[in-house]
Amino acid sequence: MLEDLQNALSTDPSAMLSTEFAGNTLQAYLIAFLVFVLSLTILKAFKLFVARRLRAFAERTSTGLDDLAVGVIDSAGWPFYMVLSAYAALQFIAIEPFLEQVFGYIAMLVVAFYAVRVVHKLIDYATQAAIKRQNGNDDTAIVDLMGKLLKYSLWVVAGAIILSNMGIEVSALVTGMGIGGIAIALAVQNILGDIFCSFAIYFDKPFRVGDYIVVGEEMGTVKRIGIKSTRIASLQGEEVVISNRQLVESRIHNFKKMKKRRITFKFGVTYSTPTKKLGKALQIIKSIMKEEKMAELDMAHFTEFGDSALKFEVAYFVNSNEFRAYRDIQQRINLALKDAFEKEGIEMAYPTQTLYINRGN
Repeated sequence: MLEDLQNALSTDPSAMLSTEFAGNTLQAYLIAFLVFVLSLTILKAFKLFVARRLRAFAERTSTGLDDLAVGVIDSAGWPFYMVLSAYAALQFIAIEPFLEQVFGYIAMLVVAFYAVRVVHKLIDYATQAAIKRQNGNDDTAIVDLMGKLLKYSLWVVAGAIILSNMGIEVSALVTGMGIGGIAIALAVQNILGDIFCSFAIYFDKPFRVGDYIVVGEEMGTVKRIGIKSTRIASLQGEEVVISNRQLVESRIHNFKKMKKRRITFKFGVTYSTPTKKLGKALQIIKSIMKEEKMAELDMAHFTEFGDSALKFEVAYFVNSNEFRAYRDIQQRINLALKDAFEKEGIEMAYPTQTLYINRGN
């Protein structure tokens, strides 16, 4: 071959372009090399130009779509452009089938890798948008988990497609993974149950972060909705951790959903209280309730003759769903009621017993 090249150069230098190496002329190699360099230059120049223009445009706008486009373009690196340029260059030369197959696998891996990265950018954008729409009303752990599951699933699907295109039978692999997945699911079924229940809580939204709820004997403000459990700050100050599955299976009282709260309380006065004073007691209740701007009287009645007291029952509405607001209002009512009864000479009853002794002759 070297002798042919020397003879071609000695007779006619232009004949060098017609000299063959590994089944291709030198001219074909030069064309392929020029196509590779030109393609690489055009792709990089296009990336720099478009990315610069988009970046400048993104700085003048508040939307995140242009930032997403910049991130997608920036995610493509040198390997991606080199593979595309090499693919274009190889169209002008003939190579061994084995080498062509190897390069095809390499190109498929590189393209699949960057395609998955682009989809990752889209998933991250959608996840962040979903978090912003919640405005702090929900915990972000569920959204983050869904984003990660989508990313992992995407890699699994991409790997299966690549293996299938490489001629590897993936059905047996998928079957084995399915059997292994069932075994793992049976081993950690309690944990998986809590995770799936966290999705049910997220989509159904029976409560949100900041809601005051009652679950069985536990009550408090929801502080965090996690993957496996939900944390509640009780009125006593401690943190109560309840599994998500238990929450889904329980009856939940969500007081945050109330626009107003109906309160009922009772009190009693002694049997020695005159009848006129009993009517006065009802007037006192009504006047006290009129002073409460956040409360609305529903009813006030002398209800029954108790064992040791004449009993009254009062019901009113609190125009707030805050538990502390109800407690403050009830405290003011109790203090005002005690003060007014003391001024009117109405004695409030407490459990007493009177023993009558019959002295016989």
